[in-house]
Amino acid sequence: MISGGEQTHGSGVIDQVGENIIHHVSNSDIQHPIVHFPHIFGIDMSVTKHVLMLWIVAVLVSVAVIIPIRRFLRKGDGIPTGMANAIESVVQFIRDSIVVPNLGPKWVNAWAPLILTFFFFILFANAIGMVPIFDLLGAFNRFVLGIPASDSHNFINGILHGGVTATGNFNVTVALATVTFFAIIIAGIKAHGFIQHWKNLVPHGLPWPVYIILIPIEIIGMFVKPFALTMRLAANMTGGHVAILAILSFMAIFAEMFNSTVTGVSLALFSIPMATAITGLEIIVVLVQAYVFTLLSAVFIGMAINVHH
Repeated sequence: MISGGEQTHGSGVIDQVGENIIHHVSNSDIQHPIVHFPHIFGIDMSVTKHVLMLWIVAVLVSVAVIIPIRRFLRKGDGIPTGMANAIESVVQFIRDSIVVPNLGPKWVNAWAPLILTFFFFILFANAIGMVPIFDLLGAFNRFVLGIPASDSHNFINGILHGGVTATGNFNVTVALATVTFFAIIIAGIKAHGFIQHWKNLVPHGLPWPVYIILIPIEIIGMFVKPFALTMRLAANMTGGHVAILAILSFMAIFAEMFNSTVTGVSLALFSIPMATAITGLEIIVVLVQAYVFTLLSAVFIGMAINVHH
């Protein structure tokens, strides 16, 4: 973000809007990691904002899911209450509406833990991305503590680079989709054996010239599935934030274009309700995208197990 003292002559709000939006949705770069760590095998192990958010999500999932379930199991009366009751409802819904129809009753216990892990992890990561944690820290730092944004030595200013939605990072969604990719292969091999699984990629009994075209298409299809999972989740979680920031930027853009603060304030009557409406839509998207990724993963794994040509 360009501070007031760093602006070049002629630069204005319009010139900075794109940069500011990218600044608020991307990961913190290697120049602004939260914690510096040395390179290991040529890989920078420094902790960026999205790495930190993944750690926070892991902790929150553990606290919100694992701890209540362990407490319920220790109680041993078979009657879930409170958080354990809510988790049981979600688990039963995912099991009965996603896992059983797509994988079959025989494979529920084998693959339901993975499918549920996807759902809870993505749901929490998406939801935390809606909370402007670091923006609130920056506002507190500037308006309460009185520390200017140009102070690069301040710790809080140093962690403001990048957004908080880890699932908007393609590296994160690639990792999740890669797990699904290998789960598909493992599920097919466990169900049909190594050789038969690869034979099941194409229908049997077709004329051999057809296989010349069909086999490459099916191999490409193997990689298209995780690619679709990657793009769908990351693009949806980034697009909403970009739309909100762009709409809110209208106030500053038109105020500068017409050289009038009144214009910017008047446009706020349009921008703020619109941004609020999109934020409400994003709350729905948070849940829908967790469900869709989970559903598609179950469908792809089920296709490897229940082969129908």
